[in-house]
Amino acid sequence: MGRVTAPNQVPPVPPADLPGTLGELRASGHHHRTVKQELRDNLLARMRAGEERFPGIVGYQDTVLPEVERALLAGHDMVLLGERGQGKTRLIRSLGALLDEWTPVIPGSVLNEHPMHPLTPASRALVAERGDDLPIGWLHRSMRYGEKLATPDTSVGDLIGDVDPIRLAQGRTLGDPETIHFGLVPRTNRGVFAVNELPDLAERIQVALLNVLEERDIQVRGYQLRLPLDLLLVASANPEDYTNRGRIITPLKDRFGAEIRTHYPLDLELELELIRQEADLVATVPEHVLEVLARFARAVRESPSVDPRSGVSARFAIAAAETVAAAALRRAGLLATAAHEAPVARVGDAVSVTSTLRGKVEFESGEEGREIEVLGHLLRTATAETFRARLAGLDLSGFTALVAEGAEIETGELVSSAELLRQVGTVPGLAKVLDRLGLGDAPTPEEAAAGIEFVLEGLHLTRRLGKDVTESGRTVYGGRG
Repeated sequence: MGRVTAPNQVPPVPPADLPGTLGELRASGHHHRTVKQELRDNLLARMRAGEERFPGIVGYQDTVLPEVERALLAGHDMVLLGERGQGKTRLIRSLGALLDEWTPVIPGSVLNEHPMHPLTPASRALVAERGDDLPIGWLHRSMRYGEKLATPDTSVGDLIGDVDPIRLAQGRTLGDPETIHFGLVPRTNRGVFAVNELPDLAERIQVALLNVLEERDIQVRGYQLRLPLDLLLVASANPEDYTNRGRIITPLKDRFGAEIRTHYPLDLELELELIRQEADLVATVPEHVLEVLARFARAVRESPSVDPRSGVSARFAIAAAETVAAAALRRAGLLATAAHEAPVARVGDAVSVTSTLRGKVEFESGEEGREIEVLGHLLRTATAETFRARLAGLDLSGFTALVAEGAEIETGELVSSAELLRQVGTVPGLAKVLDRLGLGDAPTPEEAAAGIEFVLEGLHLTRRLGKDVTESGRTVYGGRG
């Protein structure tokens, strides 16, 4: 994985008023700065202006981001340690937004050399020959980010480079930078380079990064090239791999200036905010259903049946919300011939996630074969907790009275809102319930049905209402739990 751009993305076009030659660049007052100086200056400028420094990063404002900012201000390369799905890659990619929007380069340079600071003999000779008349190009910050997912088959040539036999055959000598086909790291010179899942990189390949981090030069096939690379190197790793398996070599650990631990959202509201921001919902999912899913994700993460070393990704809750929305859309599509049904998710739609998302969770070995049972129990627990948190203190006797005389209320994934509302009729206290659930003063029939089903399920889980699931998949509430 190279620079993070869309497959066919056209690089942004520089503004016409930018200097076009080295002489014009000097006259504009431009000064060469290293990448780390750029990051430091631009971060401080955003701080002083009160601007957001890391847009889209949720839950790290008081914990991880201050540590990242201190590392950037200190000019430290850093490694982010955390379980899967904690937003490490997103945080790393956001660092590129702290670079200057446009930076001058020598046109055609694979190392993105600065016109005032050429690295290779060919570029130095070009600058000396053309002087202030040297044409310059401009590189957008979106093109100054490089990334590699560490895999066992990654080679030194992929990361650093290798000798190009064709150029040798053309008469160039070994040790001449012009004979080298540069790898991802040198090609990201004057930018930010990330190595994801660093412990998965073979130890002999990790050695190749030692000089990059400390001496800022590279070696290819035993030939040391004095190319003072200018970049910020950031890596991500799972803390289990990093600390217990010893798969990051000690000299490489020592060269990172900062080690920063990431984490899952610390509280329920942050979990909800993350779901709202990231989930691509194809239907309306009421807040109380999102809260059930957020509590569910946290319960799975804390369950003794789940392997804590693997973690439960934030993508679990996001995928759960998207699955529930899809279930609502499916219901609306299947009921379209019978009645108009807007796609609004209900709490019963969440049952489907226990089977579709079990592959995202690593269970303890003793739980083999019980995965869906464990997830189902945790989902019911999350629903009950949300019910108590949202509707505590309300008089719900109007709902229990509906079935007090042997009547039954049938719902399920293919029961329309109109059918559910017809069975329920007028219920004392329904308006207060819908208000507590944030469904407004004038809820749609679909929203009202979502609220009613949530109350019925909550009463069942708190043992005030019986429940049965028919062979056709419909849910029947009635009698005492």
